[in-house]
Amino acid sequence: MYPLKLKPPIKDYIWGGTKLRDEFGKKSSLDRLAESWELSCHRDGVSVIENGGYSGKTLVEFIESNPDALGTNCKRFEYFPVLIKLIDARDNLSVQVHPDNDYALKAEGEYGKTEMWYIVDCEEGAELIYGFRDEISREDFRNAIEENTLLDKVNSVPVKKGDVFFISSGTLHAIGKGILIAEIQQNSNTTYRVYDYGRIGADGKPRELHIEKALDVTKLKKAPGQTVYPSVSLGGECAGTTVRLLGDCEYFTVSKADLDSSVFKFCVGEESFRHLLVIDGNAEMTWNGETYPLEKGASWFIPASCGDFAIKGKCSIINTEINILTEE
Repeated sequence: MYPLKLKPPIKDYIWGGTKLRDEFGKKSSLDRLAESWELSCHRDGVSVIENGGYSGKTLVEFIESNPDALGTNCKRFEYFPVLIKLIDARDNLSVQVHPDNDYALKAEGEYGKTEMWYIVDCEEGAELIYGFRDEISREDFRNAIEENTLLDKVNSVPVKKGDVFFISSGTLHAIGKGILIAEIQQNSNTTYRVYDYGRIGADGKPRELHIEKALDVTKLKKAPGQTVYPSVSLGGECAGTTVRLLGDCEYFTVSKADLDSSVFKFCVGEESFRHLLVIDGNAEMTWNGETYPLEKGASWFIPASCGDFAIKGKCSIINTEINILTEE
């Protein structure tokens, strides 16, 4: 096994822009590049390997041949546990909600979705929707949808580059226009729309809403606060590198490493694979005497038990691992 560079499937949803092509090097014949699925084994789009002996194979095919590449922490999952995206919102996304595992497995045949957003970039004045401004009843929630007053009830949050939002299943939310995010989520593509600004889909009809299902799963309390973790500056030969925990839940741990023409060393053990997503800059990764380029927009799957790595350069990298399930 070796580090795998991944090519993402691209989605051209109507709210998407062109930054993923223009700034992150994503290649597609589509006009709009709304989402690139940087790490995906989902039935709606699978990552393809671009290097080495498995070049041209899908990540699913690689894992079928090398199940231990996932690591021991993944053994509790029936399906590949995460889906990682870059999302470019040129326009507002729909106001939506995702179900939890129990509801989604019964209604949709897949996991629910808890997710985390890292604001890679945004335009001045950009906002997103995160939960409700105040606690609301189910009846008032329904009335707000039907009377077109939902936007008066939601919690609109101004954003800046580097902000982090943890969005548990059942939390009403929407990415606002002018925001580019990295999204780390459970491996699910189930979304219940409740408001879509009256937009018309490719078929010439208003896009489908999922009101009853949304009413079933949405948390109606006031939006909770967000946990902000501090950055830690590394010392010794890694001086010039800072590491910040972005999110930690029962499914995944996400951190960000910022290298200032410095070195970052890490070890990939048997517990979990790692996914590296380069969101800025350029660097080189060394493993087992081989060197791999880490350019902006690059997506790398590192199998479990690969051992020691070193990255050198000036860049920012989002690192995702799978957590072990601990008893409370």
